[in-house]
Amino acid sequence: MSKVLYLNISQITEVHDKDVKLKDVATLYSPDDSVTSKCNALKIKSIKEDRDKRYVMQTIDVIQKITDLDSTIQVNNIGETEFIIDYQHPRPDRRLWQWIKTLFVCAVSFSGAAFAIMTFNNDVSVGDVFKEVYKIITGMESSGFTVLELTYSVGLAFGIIVFFNHFAKFKINTDPTPLEVEMRLYEDNISKTLIQNDGRKESGIDVS
Repeated sequence: MSKVLYLNISQITEVHDKDVKLKDVATLYSPDDSVTSKCNALKIKSIKEDRDKRYVMQTIDVIQKITDLDSTIQVNNIGETEFIIDYQHPRPDRRLWQWIKTLFVCAVSFSGAAFAIMTFNNDVSVGDVFKEVYKIITGMESSGFTVLELTYSVGLAFGIIVFFNHFAKFKINTDPTPLEVEMRLYEDNISKTLIQNDGRKESGIDVS
């Protein structure tokens, strides 16, 4: 009698152990708990190299390993047909270095955003516009720091917070932020490129 196994493999999984088991890259379900336990422990790859590297694998090869383990198992694949194992060799905890990199990225992002806002304001002469508007409404010359500049600055900061949908750890709503969306698109594009490049049989093709 056949035993049903549902196989759901993620597109990319980071691992730190050189002996990669099926449970490391996939979610399994079977009405028979013994089938699930046996397949979870199945080794699907042994990494020989002692360096960070991504390996592209075919789900059909995993299914073959499962049937070799037990020919009575009927596998239903509900995940990826090709997937990536991202091996990262174990590293010591470098929390200080992580904080330094984070602070550096924050400083670059803040400086870049400030520069972009200032150049935009200079290009469209926002300061001159505010001076003219202030003079028309009040009949007096602007000092350069009036209610117009104040509300513009507050509104700009508020608009950025609303657009990016979070401030520190607090989110305005449950939608993913634009940064999260872009990061996921970037990761998906990397995964698809790795898989497509691995499937190329031609040699000497340079797409750079």
